[in-house]
Amino acid sequence: MRKIMYYVHQSLDGFIEGPNGEFDWPVLGPELGAYSMSLAHRADTFLYGRTVWEMMASYWPHALSITPDEQHAIEFAPVWAKTPKLVLSRTLESAPYDAEVIHDVEQLRAIKDLPGKDILLTGSASVAAALTERGLLDEYHVIVHPVVLGGGKPVYHPVAERLNLQLTDTRTFDNRTVLLRHDLT
Repeated sequence: MRKIMYYVHQSLDGFIEGPNGEFDWPVLGPELGAYSMSLAHRADTFLYGRTVWEMMASYWPHALSITPDEQHAIEFAPVWAKTPKLVLSRTLESAPYDAEVIHDVEQLRAIKDLPGKDILLTGSASVAAALTERGLLDEYHVIVHPVVLGGGKPVYHPVAERLNLQLTDTRTFDNRTVLLRHDLT
């Protein structure tokens, strides 16, 4: 069975964006970029909520013209372009760039049962919470950045019941960020 991996960047104080929606603080050095690419290569489907989808769709199709010398853009832009994408949204009817919009989180249960590689959820705290509630999220790859935002959107939305996870990996990247990987037990 395919796994759904949650890959998210958070501040030291637990936010995925600042008080005004800013996401200009994550720094992707070479080691973190390589880790990010390793997750992308494990997946044959990328999953987003509407907000993160809109951010990704506004950047990645044009990344090489915006940041032509940035190593992660050089490596990831072609992968993003060719990888099928799912957008979980109650409001979107369609999405460009090889993306399919799904309106019900339960659709992911059937998609997860299909043959294939894993599914990579990037950001999208509300989608992560909905998947967690239904036991559909298998791995949590949380990258902690050395910044305190003082408020904003929290990395986790409350869930109804306690969830016990197993710590399966920790490491530092680029002498700057820390990975906390937990798997569903």
